[in-house]
Amino acid sequence: MMAQDNLHFAPGTLITGKWHRNQYQLVKWLGSGAQGTVYLGREGRRMVAIKLAKDRASLISEVNVLKQFEKLQGDPLGPSLYDSDDWLTRGRTIGFCVMEYLDGISLADALKRKPFDWTLVYMLQLLKQLQQLHRSGYIFGDLKPENLILIHPGHSIRCLDFGGATRIGRSVREYTEFYDRGYWGFGGRRAEPSYDLFACVMILIYAAAGKRIVRTNEPQVQLVQFVKSHPKLAPYRKIAINAMRGSYPSAEAMRRELLQEIMTSRQSEPRSPQTRRTIRKTNTSSSNSWKSAWLAASVLLTAYILFVIIYVM
Repeated sequence: MMAQDNLHFAPGTLITGKWHRNQYQLVKWLGSGAQGTVYLGREGRRMVAIKLAKDRASLISEVNVLKQFEKLQGDPLGPSLYDSDDWLTRGRTIGFCVMEYLDGISLADALKRKPFDWTLVYMLQLLKQLQQLHRSGYIFGDLKPENLILIHPGHSIRCLDFGGATRIGRSVREYTEFYDRGYWGFGGRRAEPSYDLFACVMILIYAAAGKRIVRTNEPQVQLVQFVKSHPKLAPYRKIAINAMRGSYPSAEAMRRELLQEIMTSRQSEPRSPQTRRTIRKTNTSSSNSWKSAWLAASVLLTAYILFVIIYVM
């Protein structure tokens, strides 16, 4: 039985494409957004993600973006596109697309479970992905943790839901207020790389605060003061403020400066005898478990920095 938005169907429902005649079975509901509902589906033995669109024009736009990204070299930005078609059901036509099913955890969930150092690892990866995206002539637009996924195994980041992707120079129409620079008074909604970079800062703020902070009557002053005063963000305040103000010409410029600041802060951090003893221990007590988590994040961050220095920079 369908829900009120007419895009919710029971598990086991069969979808047959009107034009390509490919058949898919819905397995379970994964989520709903502004432009449609996504299901885990099955095509034979292959698991896929199936997006049923509220608006066919929006779906066509997203499909065209995914096709464009498949032409790019390097790491994939998002899921591979397998099929797009129409489904005739109950006297109406529903547009849908079939994509690679990305098995992982959303960045929103990861930020709740991991220490802040992990956020820096994710941000370095995200900025690299955004540089590739911007070079293709698009911005992500609706950039937020819920639209990013960390792939199992490992922690490689991929983008989901390109419904908000917008050609550079056009107006951003799909956005989430907390991550939107227009909402905070830092600029308009013209699609340009700096729009996505502002959202990156808001992801850092969200990770540091553990929640979305509430906007005050002076939002610009509020964000700058928050970045300067929060202990997790203070070491990166110059980068955050520059990104909020649109000072970076590219995601790569922000990534390099963030990487340099991370390296500098790691070199200047004193290592206490207690920390050195914790590193040598293989079995820690529950009272020291948070230290182990912090150390694990630091080790991973250091390893990632070394990888970037050797293979990327």
